[in-house]
Amino acid sequence: MTPSLTRNTGLGMAAALTGALAPAEASAHVKWFAPYIVDAAPAPITRTLTDPWFWTGIVLVLAFFIATRLVERTTTGEATLDAMDRATNPLWLRLDDFVRIVVAGFFVAIFSVGGIYLTPDLKTPAEWVSWLQLLIAAGIVSRKTMPLSAAGIIFLWVLALRDYDPFHLLDYLALGVAVAAYLVLESSNREDWRKHRFEVLRWGVAIALMWSSLEKFAYPEWFYPLVAEKPFLTFGIPRDMFIPMAGVAEFTMGFGLLATPLVRRLSALALLVIFITAVYPFGRVDLIGHALIMAIIIVIAVDHTRELHFWSWIRRALIGVPIGLTGALLIFVTAYWGLHAVFYGTDTQTMAEIRAEQGDMATHSYSSEHPHGPQVMATMRDGEEVPQTAPADLGDASVADAYAQSMMGMHEEMMAGLEHEDPDVAFVLGMIPHHQGAIDMARIQLAAGSDPENMQLARHIIAEQQQEIDAMRAWLDERGVEVPDS
Repeated sequence: MTPSLTRNTGLGMAAALTGALAPAEASAHVKWFAPYIVDAAPAPITRTLTDPWFWTGIVLVLAFFIATRLVERTTTGEATLDAMDRATNPLWLRLDDFVRIVVAGFFVAIFSVGGIYLTPDLKTPAEWVSWLQLLIAAGIVSRKTMPLSAAGIIFLWVLALRDYDPFHLLDYLALGVAVAAYLVLESSNREDWRKHRFEVLRWGVAIALMWSSLEKFAYPEWFYPLVAEKPFLTFGIPRDMFIPMAGVAEFTMGFGLLATPLVRRLSALALLVIFITAVYPFGRVDLIGHALIMAIIIVIAVDHTRELHFWSWIRRALIGVPIGLTGALLIFVTAYWGLHAVFYGTDTQTMAEIRAEQGDMATHSYSSEHPHGPQVMATMRDGEEVPQTAPADLGDASVADAYAQSMMGMHEEMMAGLEHEDPDVAFVLGMIPHHQGAIDMARIQLAAGSDPENMQLARHIIAEQQQEIDAMRAWLDERGVEVPDS
């Protein structure tokens, strides 16, 4: 996550870069596992409220939180916190250095990856963005320039909000604002401000987790391709049981980060285990995308602070556990469903309705009003737009003939593009038909193949290759080069 900053500092830099805020062609917002239909209406909340697995998860979490609070009130709880303090004391004494190193390292990492804003999910063809990220990393070295780095982070989030779907970026935004706020508070000479620096990080991660967890209730269908591709993620639990309980776990652990010291530290440790175990199956780029949230979770686990600054009486009371969780659910559910209606209206179809009409791959289908991912570029068939994810129409042709025809078309367009006098342009003009050829082959596989692994590979190729085609077409467009038809 996304998981990933002050508005009034660095005005000079912001003014110098104001021109970059001019409207540009919006890109698709792509979650890390699949492109999806962003304007689909969330499933009715009654679907969740009538799900027994949702309530099973809620009961289990409430029991854990209440039991932990009971232990926390005893000498055993105090001893447990003291032991955690002793074990983490070396890092606690250098915790600000740890945060600054991780934040600076994160921006160096995304500078090295290139072509992204503040997470690998948010791509951009603008090369200057990477150099700004390097400047942000350099600014964190000194407390005097940390507010400028914070302003740079906010500026990049503004660009991301401009280019991508804002509603589905709110979970990312909470984390970005929290990191920016930390940099400002840490650089402040006012101790009454600085004492809240770790707290803003905690709130940022908690809000991001609670907001993003609602996708599992509002759009469980988005997770179906992921579960199908990586079935080990469910530990053998049936899909429709696993997804709502996973949503409960994510929301409640985010809520737990705002609770009393023992609850929040145990919640942080549980989250850290989950994020660490995700590194191997999803790879190093996913680790980069989650680096900030993982670092903040470590900060929460290490934080020795036991003072509660907001609503301390209700957070310490046992009755505060069900009241607080109920209040958080009401606030976030109302905001999520309400803001979606504000952004997209109330007459959109739910994912269940779309899938009933279009089939199981509707999470990847084309939306002309709200483009949403690398698989949305359409071809024309009989004058109508057809999503690239659709299997190829082989007609009476054999599979071999279909493959041969796709390769012949690719070869002719590649050679024509490579004749351009500018070697950079020639490379891009040659690569676009090369990638399109791979997409055409993948669509033939979807039409004629049957092996589940190959079918999944074909969908992956379509997604990745189309995303790169989009980036190359945007590069040509920026340079005034005629963009070839898809």
